[in-house]
Amino acid sequence: MEFSGKELNKKQKKRYQRHLSLDEVGIAGQQKLMNAKVCIIGAGGLGSPAAMYLAAAGVGTIGVADADEVELSNLQRQILHGTDDIGKKKALSAKETLLRLNADTVVQTYPVFADAGNIGDIISQYDFVIDAADNFETKFLINDACVMSGKPFVHAGVIRFQGQMMTYVPGQGPCYRCIFKEPPPKGAVASASEAGVMGVICGVIGSLQAMEAVKYLLGTGELLTGKLLTYDALRAQFRTVRLPERVADCEVCGG
Repeated sequence: MEFSGKELNKKQKKRYQRHLSLDEVGIAGQQKLMNAKVCIIGAGGLGSPAAMYLAAAGVGTIGVADADEVELSNLQRQILHGTDDIGKKKALSAKETLLRLNADTVVQTYPVFADAGNIGDIISQYDFVIDAADNFETKFLINDACVMSGKPFVHAGVIRFQGQMMTYVPGQGPCYRCIFKEPPPKGAVASASEAGVMGVICGVIGSLQAMEAVKYLLGTGELLTGKLLTYDALRAQFRTVRLPERVADCEVCGG
């Protein structure tokens, strides 16, 4: 679907009117979004709000990678899916929801678990990647694949009433592995299924991931490169921590 150099049609001007009124977006910016391709790894708590806001924003192509099936326990936070979707592949359920939201968006589905053998192919055609995975192994895999292929991405994680996120852009700031080195030993850190997670936290952090993607695609504002944003809902507190420079001996980005 090509929009570059073309006028938005009447319906598109109406749909994106609030964007067009923004100096940072306008017609040219909306065309950038409509030409853009964003890949979301994980169609769960974080991927749900990220995908929905990107589709609503008019991002032209959204890729959704997730091999899991929708379960009843997902519905407390994974707003892409509803009761009638239980048993469906999350990637396919996500596509149905996103197309209902914006039929102009092309939704590519990858109902597979991302691994070292397929992630390079999955992310290869996209301009930006959203790490919405729910386990450390996949998060490190996304980092390594994006760094090695020169793809910008935004990482995020949530647990209990807290969330965190950072953005990597090639040549700007440290990568995820520079900061966190290696996945923790299995069982050393409680998962969200074990420790719990407030559903709204996923909405807050996932929406911020979508905002990072939109800013990158528009080329406006400051990204969370070289910074870690944390959110503590119980204290109603956001904090931004400046991260160390890239690690010279990082085995992925090489500092």
